[in-house]
Amino acid sequence: MHASIPALAWRQTLRDLRAGELRLLFFAVMLAVAALTAVGFFADRLNGGLARDARQLLGGDALVSSDRPTPPELVQLAAASGLRSATSVSFPSMARAPDDLGGASRLVAVKAVSDGYPLRGALQLKALQGDGVETVAAGPRPGTVWVDAAVLASLQLAPGQPLLLGDAALTVARVIAVEPDRGAGFTSFSPRVMLHESDLAATGLVQPASRLNYRFAVAAPEGRDALVRQFVQQAEERIHAVPLRGVRLESLQSGRPEMRQTLDRAEKFLNLVALLAALLAAVAVAIAARDFAARHLDDCAMLRVLGLAQRRIAGAYALEFAALGLAASAAGVAVGWLVHHVFVFLLAGLVNATLPAPSLWPAAFGVGVGMTLLLGFGLPPVLQLARVPPLRVIRRDVGTLKPASLLVLAAGTGGFAALLLAVASDPKLGLIAVGGFAAAIAVFALLSWAAVTLLRRAVPEAGAPRWLVLATRQLTARPAFAVLQVSALAVGLLALVLLVLLRTDLVASWRGATPPDAPDRFVINVQPDQAAPFRQTLAEAGVTRYDWYPMIRGRLVAINGRAVSADDYSDDRAARLVDREFNLSHAEQRPEHNEIVAGRWTPGEAGAVSVEEGIAQTLGLKLGDTLRFDVAGLQQEARVTSLRKVDWGSMRVNFFVVFPVAELPELPASYIGAFRAPAQPGFDNALARAYPNVTAIDVSASIAQVQGVLDQVIRAVEFLFGFTLVAGLVVLFAAVSATRESRSREFAVMRAMGAGSRLLAQVQRAELLGVGALAGLLASLAAMAVGWALARYAFEFDWRPSPLVPLAGAAAGAALALAAGWWGLRDVLRRPVVETLRRATVQ
Repeated sequence: MHASIPALAWRQTLRDLRAGELRLLFFAVMLAVAALTAVGFFADRLNGGLARDARQLLGGDALVSSDRPTPPELVQLAAASGLRSATSVSFPSMARAPDDLGGASRLVAVKAVSDGYPLRGALQLKALQGDGVETVAAGPRPGTVWVDAAVLASLQLAPGQPLLLGDAALTVARVIAVEPDRGAGFTSFSPRVMLHESDLAATGLVQPASRLNYRFAVAAPEGRDALVRQFVQQAEERIHAVPLRGVRLESLQSGRPEMRQTLDRAEKFLNLVALLAALLAAVAVAIAARDFAARHLDDCAMLRVLGLAQRRIAGAYALEFAALGLAASAAGVAVGWLVHHVFVFLLAGLVNATLPAPSLWPAAFGVGVGMTLLLGFGLPPVLQLARVPPLRVIRRDVGTLKPASLLVLAAGTGGFAALLLAVASDPKLGLIAVGGFAAAIAVFALLSWAAVTLLRRAVPEAGAPRWLVLATRQLTARPAFAVLQVSALAVGLLALVLLVLLRTDLVASWRGATPPDAPDRFVINVQPDQAAPFRQTLAEAGVTRYDWYPMIRGRLVAINGRAVSADDYSDDRAARLVDREFNLSHAEQRPEHNEIVAGRWTPGEAGAVSVEEGIAQTLGLKLGDTLRFDVAGLQQEARVTSLRKVDWGSMRVNFFVVFPVAELPELPASYIGAFRAPAQPGFDNALARAYPNVTAIDVSASIAQVQGVLDQVIRAVEFLFGFTLVAGLVVLFAAVSATRESRSREFAVMRAMGAGSRLLAQVQRAELLGVGALAGLLASLAAMAVGWALARYAFEFDWRPSPLVPLAGAAAGAALALAAGWWGLRDVLRRPVVETLRRATVQ
């Protein structure tokens, strides 16, 4: 035989394709690559789009934010660098209608802008006529204001009428439709009033004690982005060298955290599902490749008899699998490219539909994963075919497959694990998923070996039904193969159960952060003498569930008797926290939405205080520390007795510091509340008329946006779940089908000895149900452990799975194993005995 290795590989590949030998391997690799590249293409385009839009979201190429006017040295640095600049000042204030137009008032977010605003992006204003919008690249002219529609509705004004802002009367010129650099601060919930910076002094609103946010944006000429990078580097050096307190450079992450957090969490969910698909594909490839090798033992023995060298056999199979890996990977990349467009469609509104084209990295990564899958897990057992002795032609008991060497297995597993950790993006997510599956496989093997060992003793031959005895003996006669089958089935079921739990519990916990009945109104500045009437007004309107807490403004002045100031902290956030007043509160009972993570909350304990864990970490506080606050000239000292975990995105009232007592009469306080507004029309206006000093903040639009985003993300995740569900079913089918030849031979022998088809069908059903139930039970227990770890450490949710999960998993495992067995082994009982014995291989 003088054919070249490529020619041998080509003929062999064509023969295996016609025989259907490569279908399962091709499908498993394609699924894994499709899942990974779909997420990869989507994430790549999303990150590219965010980088492109970052300038518009910030209003410039870079942004300096401060609580004082921008330091002159940074302004001079921008000018010296050849950058254009624009400034804005933002703060909350009350806007009023003139008395002859009703005299209504409401809290607004004031923004004074310079002539160059905005440097990047464009404002969109409602058209003067019709329902369209008009795009403009400049701010309002002096003497005029642009406002959100909510301002006109609240003050009952119309364009062209005056609006009173402090001491100034400015004409409402246009209505704002879109403000690209709005941001996500608490004051951003208030409607916008935008004016020219030259009118700010006339309002008289800027006083020495005013809390303002100054923003200094810079932009480089077209094609000279290096100037911006140089400015950012030099500005950061000056901010830290002087140091400039309260001055920071803002990025996309700090400027729009609500968008970045939502997209990060969506990407994390998608990465998890893609990881599960890849892990399952690795198991399916390993099983299918071993089955492929077992069916080719006799062919290779005959080739050895005809004089074909081992090197040529190994080379032919290596080329065949390399070509198969490339073809399956290419098909997976194509499918992933199509699927990622579905993600973009499902997340329409959350992401810009005009995302930039993706790079080639996701495709290259997908091909790398596909080749690693096939060559790392599929090729090792196949390469053993080159070592099949020619003697196997006359002695079928020699030349059987051996376990792969530890070195080869470790290399393939290590490379694949590294790729999965890379695609996970989040180290916690990757380690929990990959490590959890690795640990689960070891536990599955150990427990299934123990179960098989005990099985023979548990089923006595004397009193048990014949079909049960035969099924038991088939499993215990080959314990290693039974352990492999149970472990493979358990891995497939582990992913399926984990997906179900994630869908029903983890996603439900995610939704729970903003439930449908979440508060959509926040009220602040309720005075003590208004507290009882205000709560009575809520009760009369049918509002019975709401947050209600006293709010005390206090500055931290000492820790453990030592005075503290912003200069004591190098961390900028810690310095800002010490440099401003805290919102303090008191309540005898722990807030139900706060979790104690350290120490103990003792109701009514005087001289105690509970601190939010995040601020405790930032300021270096620990249990037992003594804190002293200055509250309007009054000193209040307390010892830290507990630390709380607070979800700041929960749409609930939360505080950094809470005293666990019912009353603190010596300290001045107002009240803050959060409730869901009743559906009755005019409720907000009636509340504003009855309590004109109370500020009511409507966050219903923001909640609706968050809940809509969750719905979109969950739809995208469920779509990708389909890939992993199919991958799990492929593993089940591969695990069951791998026993086809050995079952055929065993059943042929029993039929030759007089066993009927009904008895053999009962034996097959009993074996499949038993193996499936055991695998389902093990998989459910492992899924609960992995799901708990993911919920706690990767997604940061509290998660308590139902105790019925193991029972449901065992039942589902038995049913799925029986279904996969019926499909994969349907011809075993129908094959003629003589043909089976002639074709059978010795396992």
